Amino acid sequence: MELWDAYNSSFEKIEGLTLIREEEDKIPEGVYHLVNHILVKHADGTYLLMKRDPTKPAYPNMWEATAGGSALQGETALESALRELREETGIAAESLKELDRSLGNTSIHYRYLCDTDCAKDSIKLQAGETCDYRWVTKEELLAMPDSELVGLEMLKYVK
Repeated sequence: MELWDAYNSSFEKIEGLTLIREEEDKIPEGVYHLVNHILVKHADGTYLLMKRDPTKPAYPNMWEATAGGSALQGETALESALRELREETGIAAESLKELDRSLGNTSIHYRYLCDTDCAKDSIKLQAGETCDYRWVTKEELLAMPDSELVGLEMLKYVK
């Protein structure tokens, strides 16, 4: 069972309220949990795409322009983003640049940029989450059809 901290629309933690991932459809109106999205840009200007595992219930086999996921109970958005980045890609970043944050239906979405000079062949896949990766140029990324790519909202940060 995955537990999440609860937040209000002002991005403040609600003390004493715990949310349960498996009961996401029961989150009260005006209550949110933290979700992070990390766009990875290499020092050579290319971007990392991760292919979602075919067993994922949402968007199987689609390319994702981000790593990321939900913050676990007790984690800040940044701590969660650094953990998710490490778990899903093997990249152990020391810091991330916050790009923005916004409210979704039941989530507060934090968007980050990871600038890295990691060895491009050092990317690690996470079983059950990712099954492939590739580095693409800005032009290749922006030319991908929407039907192949998840995380389209991150494309506005591709520069």
